Amino acid sequence: MVRPTVDVLHVDMDAFYAAVSLLDRPELRGRPVVVGGGWRSVVLSATYEARAFGVRSGMPMATARRLCPAAVVVRPDHDRYARVSEAVMAVFAEVTPRVEPVSMEEAFLDVSATARQWGTPRQIGQWIRDTVADEQGLTCSVGGAPTKTVAKMASRAAKPDGMRLVSRREVVPFLHPLPVGALWGVGEATESELHRLGLHTVGQLAHVPVATLRRAFGEQTAHRLLDLAWGRDDDPVTPARRERSVGSSETFAHDVDDPVVVRRQLLHLAERTASRMRHAGVLGRTVVLTVRFSDFTTITRSRTVAVPTDVTRDVHATACALYDALGLQRARVRMLGVRVEGITDAGTTLVQGRLDEPEKGWREAERAVDRAAARFGRHAVRPASLLPERPRDVPARRPTPPSGRAGTPASDSRVGVIS
Repeated sequence: MVRPTVDVLHVDMDAFYAAVSLLDRPELRGRPVVVGGGWRSVVLSATYEARAFGVRSGMPMATARRLCPAAVVVRPDHDRYARVSEAVMAVFAEVTPRVEPVSMEEAFLDVSATARQWGTPRQIGQWIRDTVADEQGLTCSVGGAPTKTVAKMASRAAKPDGMRLVSRREVVPFLHPLPVGALWGVGEATESELHRLGLHTVGQLAHVPVATLRRAFGEQTAHRLLDLAWGRDDDPVTPARRERSVGSSETFAHDVDDPVVVRRQLLHLAERTASRMRHAGVLGRTVVLTVRFSDFTTITRSRTVAVPTDVTRDVHATACALYDALGLQRARVRMLGVRVEGITDAGTTLVQGRLDEPEKGWREAERAVDRAAARFGRHAVRPASLLPERPRDVPARRPTPPSGRAGTPASDSRVGVIS
């Protein structure tokens, strides 16, 4: 069999978080939409209409609002993103077991051995795009190449909602006209230094003497830049390992010094984290608390529980105990995070019950809540302390009170699976 000229596909969802957020709000399609929270959070995603104004992921929300005053701001729904991401990754896994997720929204696929069953890389890429569109109502862009780095750049060139395959003989003609900043792994600082050397295109970089690059960047980076410029990359597609921790964190709209507000927020984070664990079918042994103060100082504390758990009550109680042990006494808190580590498969983990434990306990109750949320929405059943404190039609943003005790979180800044 003739070896294919495209071994790797890179599939990248188009404006993933924004696109998923609009699935239930089709009236916003075609308008500039930014996914994020309050002024102190950052942009999680933006539609292409908002990107036309210069809005980018990772940008402070205040900057995004100034660049695009007409943008509609949508709060993130990380649980929904995780479910859609799992479904999309399952589509990739139908093609090949060698899938390397890069994030919730993108992954590399090794298709070097799939031709007999699935056909050419182009046929595979089109099947993936059609299947994701049919099943999820989302678009994705596909890049294909002999290597991961070129495949990544090809998918970027195909955006939005396109496909670009680069064969071995096309790698150099594809790369060399591109600006040096288009190389995967070249950040702003490296790009600026390359410009200072008079190198603006990948082709110019490819032909500069290695000694010149060595003086500017050092031995390792110099050779890496030349490899990128010629499309050389021996990094294989590495299938993802089992997730090792699950966590959530949020930044407050205003610094908080009220322990009651802190504990309420810890309950919110524990509920989200434990719910995701139950959805993934995992248990955890170690609860990790992260606290960031108003001066951006960040501390982390952890505690291992006696029995692996996926119960909100257990995670929350442990997180509160860790917070109480800090003895902060009105310290002003900017951000809180709750994470569970020591992840194991719930189906194969032995959980020793207590003799005085009822037959049906908190785990069963929370699984019933999960079923209700799956049917009626994730806010159908919630702890009473997490119910909204004000009517929904009252704007979330308020002036900073003199006491500095405002406690509504600005955004779902980080919710993730850490490998």
